[in-house]
Amino acid sequence: MSDKIREFLDIPQQFVRDGNQFMTRCTKPSQTEFTQICKAVAIGFGVMGFIGYFVKLIHIPINNILVYVLSSLDASIAHTPPVEVHKLIIRTFGVLWTGD
Repeated sequence: MSDKIREFLDIPQQFVRDGNQFMTRCTKPSQTEFTQICKAVAIGFGVMGFIGYFVKLIHIPINNILVYVLSSLDASIAHTPPVEVHKLIIRTFGVLWTGD
């Protein structure tokens, strides 16, 4: 029973030791290191922003096309059986969509 208690008490002690060791190894970055990190973060933000912008730029026309197509179909399509909807889409676009 005392072994289990020792193991239970050893976990926080080990955590505190590891935390102290980590804090003693940490150093404040120099001015050049800090500016390098700031530049890298800024470049990362810029790259991710441009990726998001281009994805949105491509998504908007596709979304508008889909909304236009779906709104141009008959309003009673919601109560139409799926087979009839599929036939209507084939008749409208002249293509067969298999759903793959």
